Amino acid sequence: MEKEKEWACNADLSVLPEGCISDIVSLTSPRDACRTCAVSPMFRAAAESDAVWDRFLPSDYKAIIARSSSSPLNFSSKKQLYLTLSDNPILIDDSKKCFFLDKLSGKKCYLIAARDLSICWGDDSRYWSWVSLPESRFPEVAELNLVCWFDIRVKMSTSMLSPKTSYTAYLVFKLRSRAYGFRNPPPAASIGITGGQFHKQLVCLESDLPAEDPWSRLQDHIELQQYEVASRPKQRKDGWLETELGEFFNEGGEDELQISLMEVKALTRKHGLIVDEIRPTMG
Repeated sequence: MEKEKEWACNADLSVLPEGCISDIVSLTSPRDACRTCAVSPMFRAAAESDAVWDRFLPSDYKAIIARSSSSPLNFSSKKQLYLTLSDNPILIDDSKKCFFLDKLSGKKCYLIAARDLSICWGDDSRYWSWVSLPESRFPEVAELNLVCWFDIRVKMSTSMLSPKTSYTAYLVFKLRSRAYGFRNPPPAASIGITGGQFHKQLVCLESDLPAEDPWSRLQDHIELQQYEVASRPKQRKDGWLETELGEFFNEGGEDELQISLMEVKALTRKHGLIVDEIRPTMG
């Protein structure tokens, strides 16, 4: 028995056929595959093979690329394609969505443009305007002129996302210098599968709330006490703000995922929000 253990510890994996090594590496993760390249030239050849990286790509990647609104992708290997889809999201569906892969896991992620959201009164220029901003990846963003009934929703099939995966949804936005109406009460986010349980939380859109801000008066709004309170928005390097809307676990299948952000109780006037995208991603 001791000799068998010693043989196992001293086994030279380099004697295995390259195809066998590829099969082993493909059962790990993209990050582990990259680390494997440092083991030996044979491991490097196996870890960079199309056989390995084809398994890291989603099974429907060809159909997704076919929906691209961007320039045709040029790649010499499946690994290069994987890294391209990780580092450079591609516009799809008439530039209303962006698709990319989470670099560490290979999970599918999407950025959903404001034009692909259901925005109440969004087609009425008295309430919302559609403008182009150079800092947005999408052709248009939605700018709020004035509403009392604030209601933004999006639906998508869970089959678009990776199964057995935890996702977090974010709102990417900006606020004009004189924006108002988002403090008391704040809008409420809801995320979940149609017919199932929904995660609900209040969403902070302003990062400069004073120490004694109106959020301390939430007890005045009994209907909001069922919600969790989200963290404050974060400033991104590209100039946009983002705030979390909630988390959900995608079991897979053909269910309908619903994400909403609403304030339709107090009906306070709201102005100055610029909506760029909602993104269900890996966080």
